[in-house]
Amino acid sequence: MQIYTTADGGTIEATRRGLEIDLHVRNAAGRTVATVVMSESAAESLLAELGVAVWE
Repeated sequence: MQIYTTADGGTIEATRRGLEIDLHVRNAAGRTVATVVMSESAAESLLAELGVAVWE
């Protein structure tokens, strides 16, 4: 599992699940905003657009 901090103080928790990635997005208060399952390449693209290094 990797945890990334967003510019507004939220977090994105990325967990590998076989060929897919679970993304759990929380706001700065720690409340869940979204949970998403996507392919690894889609998750990497999304995180790159957000400006975070993927799988450090």
